Amino acid sequence: MQHLLAKSPLAIAVASLVLAAPSALASSHREAPFITGSPKVDGTDFYMFRSYEPTRSDFVTLIANYQPLQDAYGGPNYFLLDENAVYEIHIDNDGDAIEDLTFQFQFNNEYKNLAVPAGADGDTPVPLSNIGPISAGDTNALNVTQTYTVKLITGDRRSGQSQAITNASSSSETFIKPMDNIGNKSIPDYPAYASDAIYPIAIPGCDNDGRVFVGQRKEGFVVNLGEVFDLVNTNPVGPRDGERNIIGDKNITSLALEVPKSCLTAGDSAVIGGWTTASVPQARVINPAPQGSAVTGSAGAKPASVEGGAFTQVSRLGSPLVNEVVIGLPDKDRFNASEPKDDGQFAQYVTNPSLPVLLNALFGDAALPPETPRNDLVTAFLTGFPGVNQLPTVTPSEMLRLNTDIEPTVPADQNDLGVVGGDLAGFPNGRRPYDDVVDIALNAAMGKLCGQLGAGNCGTQSTPQNGDNFYTDGTRAAGATAATSVISGEIDNDDTYLAEFPYLANPIPGSPNEAR
Repeated sequence: MQHLLAKSPLAIAVASLVLAAPSALASSHREAPFITGSPKVDGTDFYMFRSYEPTRSDFVTLIANYQPLQDAYGGPNYFLLDENAVYEIHIDNDGDAIEDLTFQFQFNNEYKNLAVPAGADGDTPVPLSNIGPISAGDTNALNVTQTYTVKLITGDRRSGQSQAITNASSSSETFIKPMDNIGNKSIPDYPAYASDAIYPIAIPGCDNDGRVFVGQRKEGFVVNLGEVFDLVNTNPVGPRDGERNIIGDKNITSLALEVPKSCLTAGDSAVIGGWTTASVPQARVINPAPQGSAVTGSAGAKPASVEGGAFTQVSRLGSPLVNEVVIGLPDKDRFNASEPKDDGQFAQYVTNPSLPVLLNALFGDAALPPETPRNDLVTAFLTGFPGVNQLPTVTPSEMLRLNTDIEPTVPADQNDLGVVGGDLAGFPNGRRPYDDVVDIALNAAMGKLCGQLGAGNCGTQSTPQNGDNFYTDGTRAAGATAATSVISGEIDNDDTYLAEFPYLANPIPGSPNEAR
């Protein structure tokens, strides 16, 4: 199906006005009470976009981020993913709010139990993750390695047909996650080391190979986080680039896939919906006397905990920011455990959102709340826009939606306001790393979409709310590939984003010093 978006009157209106997602202020970092105690399975951001690396425009990139607010120096035990969990990226390609395809990741820790001669009593195991430098060609000094598998599940995530995704070069079903960026002495050339962990993959049912990468990246989300949660202690109609990105010195863990777009769509429609989840076993028993759990194959090993039972979903993320500030506190854990097909239970948070009321209480006439019910947000949040990223038949449900027929925009031409800035390849048509979803979403929440673009009225109101006000948290990314530096001075000339897969920049090193 070749979309006519760029030629339609709707496209002209979209390019000048459309804003999406009824939420704002911070992506999904520590967004619900329960998940704050399980950061390894806390989904923080989900990106879904046509690949804009040269020669890869026939692919869709899917990036699911986990483990928020990683300090680069956080050793000696770094940010391994949970080997008892399953991490999943779900695709709905027929509009019924039920997954048709699931990419499922599972992890395994392999410990070497490296030791050093420390006296007459024999070798003593070291407490560190490595005992010497690491490079792409030599990882012998690593004390712990995390491997993973990826499966493609067609149909229901638990009962559907499951097939292994394999390394297209070696046919292996096992991939290696690179160690986090310990520092420049331990890993002198981290970009080369991490690039060695980008694998070509054979995906069942696909004629062309995709790619996979799992590893630490520099946090790509940009937000004035502290001031926002301090009762929006900033100027919401101030300059777009007047505030510090407070999480600019943090890392994140990415699960990145590149899949031929023809393998994701169904029938005549080019639109897909996507969301991520993480699930853990339902039961956990803590061992009061763990023994040898960090030694692969050790006799009599007793792990720190024993986990079992059915996998239970504890994290969910589609469009950015939703559970953070749209879903009320009593329902945040329930939202994380829910599926899109059941989103009718959260309708009140969309039709009668609390955020505009709170902003009005803080800023008065500078932030007048639109009338309710917010049918504009039902379109933006639950169905997608007709003629843009809405399937012909759609069950209202929260997820990120992408029209895979819209051509990608090269990095130098990307606009961080996405569609609202005239860049039809950006948010809310999927989401790229550079898209300023906070500003876009703030304006949607404050009624800039009322009665526009087939999105429905705000109560009886059929015109945009709040006049010429443009709302912002005051932070912006430096550019799609622009050089930037962290205020702390730990990074100089680090790209904000990469122009190729896996797109998010290499992580901040725990020690920026050169080897000495």
